[in-house]
Amino acid sequence: MILMGLELHHEPVMMPEIMQALNVQPGGRYIDGTLGEGGHSKEILRAADPGGQVLGLDADAEAISVATERLAEHGESFLAINTNFRDVRATALRYEFVPVHGVLFDLGVSSLQLDRESRGFSFRRSDPLDMRFSFDQQITAADIVNGYAESELADIIFHLGEDRAARRIARAIVRSRPILTSLELADLIEKVNPRRGKRTHPATRTFQAIRIAVNDELSALETALEQAVSLLGQGGRLAVISYHSLEDRIVKNFVRKQASDCICPPGTPVCRCDHLATLKMITRRPSIPTDSEIAANPRARSAKLRVAERI
Repeated sequence: MILMGLELHHEPVMMPEIMQALNVQPGGRYIDGTLGEGGHSKEILRAADPGGQVLGLDADAEAISVATERLAEHGESFLAINTNFRDVRATALRYEFVPVHGVLFDLGVSSLQLDRESRGFSFRRSDPLDMRFSFDQQITAADIVNGYAESELADIIFHLGEDRAARRIARAIVRSRPILTSLELADLIEKVNPRRGKRTHPATRTFQAIRIAVNDELSALETALEQAVSLLGQGGRLAVISYHSLEDRIVKNFVRKQASDCICPPGTPVCRCDHLATLKMITRRPSIPTDSEIAANPRARSAKLRVAERI
């Protein structure tokens, strides 16, 4: 967003809660696994001064460029790498950024992608159906929308978008092919699944589902969570902001498992798993944005923050 020659950046979600969750300390070393425009990293670096460092990762090369320019004043204290957070361990080891005091994952699509780019993430513009976080990826939203069988489409929309109208939407998509733009897809969905007083656009869940499928987001999250724990020093914090139930469920179950000394099936008379807890729950229930934050930034309304500590 540009105003009178000045570039304005979107406010990062739940900033005060994140700073408290990560317990940012001067001289600390932190990983921002979903860098975006660098809003969280900027505040972490400020609080970690003097001597603090941040390693920022993002699959989107545009995000890396924007964040690098925005945080240039921090010099060698900030390093931005264009890679998916599923490679967080390999990246941290490559740059000798281990152990760390905290790891942050702010999941989902960024404001940069919704507002600045033309990859079809937003259903409010007539953009090409792409939805890739990185152009290195092979599959696009257009491949799914115009190439998948009706049953495959319905399964994606139902399981990844949790939309009860999945079969009706999939049928309409197949009958209307080819669909070339995000706005065309959104208008089609609204015709077969009318708003009828709903607060959110009827295409929201379908766009979520297709985006998750294109970027293999749930698998990437599971991998990133496992790797993040291995990078944390004792007392280090893991903070994850999710925006829909699929992500939150993965984070919740992961933390619950890692906080348990035994993960044997219920009813097992003697523990045989030899599992030892690696995390301590800091938030047993997720934190959510304040009413004032939601009023100022409606995109924050579905955010949930879960925090755990390395033991």
